[in-house]
Amino acid sequence: MAPARNKDGVPPGGAPHLTLASASPRRRELLARLGVTPDAIAAANIDETPHKGELPRAYALRMAREKALAVAADGFVLAGDTVVAVGRRILPKAEDEATARHCLELLSGRRHIVISAIALRAPDGSLRERLEETVVRFKRFSDDEIAAYLAGGEWHGKAGGYAIQGSAEGLVQWIRGSHSGVMGLPLYDTRALLLAAGFRLG
Repeated sequence: MAPARNKDGVPPGGAPHLTLASASPRRRELLARLGVTPDAIAAANIDETPHKGELPRAYALRMAREKALAVAADGFVLAGDTVVAVGRRILPKAEDEATARHCLELLSGRRHIVISAIALRAPDGSLRERLEETVVRFKRFSDDEIAAYLAGGEWHGKAGGYAIQGSAEGLVQWIRGSHSGVMGLPLYDTRALLLAAGFRLG
C-alpha cells in the first residue's frame, strides 16, 4: 500500500514526491548534479509526431508539456524534450544508421540550434515550463569522421543523430548556450523551475 500523502502529495514528515517523466539515463544523471534523485521514473507514452507546419520551439514546449501531463503520479512531475533544428526544420531522432548519416551530413560545417524544453507539473496541478536554446557549430566532417562516428553507435535514438556528451563533442567548433541543455536537461532552468515551484533541492 502506498504511504499516505497530504493534498500536496507529500508523505507525512517527508519531501514532495518527484517523478521524472523520462527513461533517459542522461536526464537522471543531470538531475543528480542538482542533488535530486527522482522517487519514480515513468516514461510518458505520447505521440511525438510534429504537427504540420509546427515550428521547433513550439514543438519542444508542446512535447514537454504533454509528457508532464500524461504521467499519472502524485507530487511533482518533471518532463523534458530536446529538439535539434536547422532553421525551421526539426531533425528526427536517429533510429537507423541511414537517418543518422543524413543528419550528420546536414549538420556538417554549419550551425544548428538545440532547443531544450522542460515542464514541471506541481502537486496542485499547475504547470510551469521553460525553454533554453543553444547554438552549436560542428566542423566540416570528412567521410572517415562520419563513418567512425556511425560505427561507435552513439547516434542511436539521439535527436539530430548525435550525443554531445560522447565523441561528437570533439567535432564541435563552438557552442553558445547550455551544454547540459544539449545533453537533454538544462540545469540552470531546471533548478530555477523546481525552486519556483517550492521543491526543496538537496
